Amino acid sequence: MDPDAVAKAFVEHYYSTFDANRAGLANLYQEGSMLTFEGQKIQGSQNIVAKLTSLPFQQCKHNITTVDCQPSGSGGMLVFVSGTLQLVGEQHALKFSQMFHLMPTPQGSFYVLNDIFRLNYA
Repeated sequence: MDPDAVAKAFVEHYYSTFDANRAGLANLYQEGSMLTFEGQKIQGSQNIVAKLTSLPFQQCKHNITTVDCQPSGSGGMLVFVSGTLQLVGEQHALKFSQMFHLMPTPQGSFYVLNDIFRLNYA
């Protein structure tokens, strides 16, 4: 398993799903998963998807600038992403950073144990 290839594939899948159908992200989280979104902590797959689908915009486009990853204990990996978020009707893109802690599943894939998202204000 090449961690960089796994991280790249995960990031492409996550953001393409987020941009097209946020509810489709539910299978990437489990009940023990936690999202910290701009400082607000949300736990559990259903609650996380409820938060993501309730964001005050319908459409957006993520443009990824960097993806860094490191292996973590128990076969997991940390993935750190930076990029821009373009909202429909907005002239300027928003800069963001997001960190995922991916953990392996018995089926051989990964789920998101921890997810931290922040907009970067300059």
